[in-house]
Amino acid sequence: MKSKLTLYHGSREIVEMPSLSKSNPQNDYGKGFYCTENIELAKEWACVTADDGYVNLYEIDVSSLAVLNLSEDKYNILNWLALLLKNRAFVTSVPIAQEAKAYIVAHFSVDTSGADIVIGYRADDSYFSFAKDFVNNTISLSQLTRAMFLGNLGEQIVLMSDKAFAAIVHTGYKVVDGKVYNPKRVLRDRQARDEYLSSGRKATSISSDDLFIADIIRGGIKNDDARIQRIIP
Repeated sequence: MKSKLTLYHGSREIVEMPSLSKSNPQNDYGKGFYCTENIELAKEWACVTADDGYVNLYEIDVSSLAVLNLSEDKYNILNWLALLLKNRAFVTSVPIAQEAKAYIVAHFSVDTSGADIVIGYRADDSYFSFAKDFVNNTISLSQLTRAMFLGNLGEQIVLMSDKAFAAIVHTGYKVVDGKVYNPKRVLRDRQARDEYLSSGRKATSISSDDLFIADIIRGGIKNDDARIQRIIP
C-alpha cells in the first residue's frame, strides 16, 4: 500500500474538516469518514438525487496509521458481512435471518477498535440486498462472493480514529452535475442487480462443497474452517 493516498469523498456539502463526532454510527463499518480512491465513484455517491453535489479532494499520509484491509488473504467476505450486520439496520421476517445474523456477528466479527483506517467493500443498496439474500438462506456463499464483484463498485477507505482525522488534508473540491451523475449511480446499481438476477441468484448449479448460511450454522463452521477456505477465493 502506498504511504500517501489521494482520497475523494462524495457529498452534498463541501467538507473541509471531516469530523468523527459527526459520523453516522449506522454506516457499513460504524462511525467513520468514508472515502474512495476512484473519483468517478465519488461523483456518483455525491448525487443521491438529481441535485448537484461535491467531490471533496484529500491527501493523507498513512505511513504511521494502523490500516485494517479486509481484502487481505487473512480475511474473507464473512468478516465484511459481520461488520455490516453489526452496524447497519437490518430488518427481516425470515426466521433463519436473526439466527444467522447473531451467528455471523459472533463468529466472524473483526475487531476494528485498534484501526485508524479500514478498507473494504462498500454496501450500496444492491450489495446490501445481496448480503440479505445470503442471511435469508436464499443464496450460497460462493454466489455471495461472486455478487460482490458485480458493478465494479470497488473498495472504500474509511477513517476511523482521531489520529486518522488529524492526518487528512483537504485540498479542494469539484462541483458534480447531478443530472449527469445521478443517472450513472442509478444505472450502476441497476446493472449490478440485473446481472445478479440473471447469472448470480438464479444459478442452477451449486457445487457439493458450497455452503448456505444454514449449513454454516448447523456445521458450527467458524472463521478458520477449511470448508470456508475452499469456497472463497
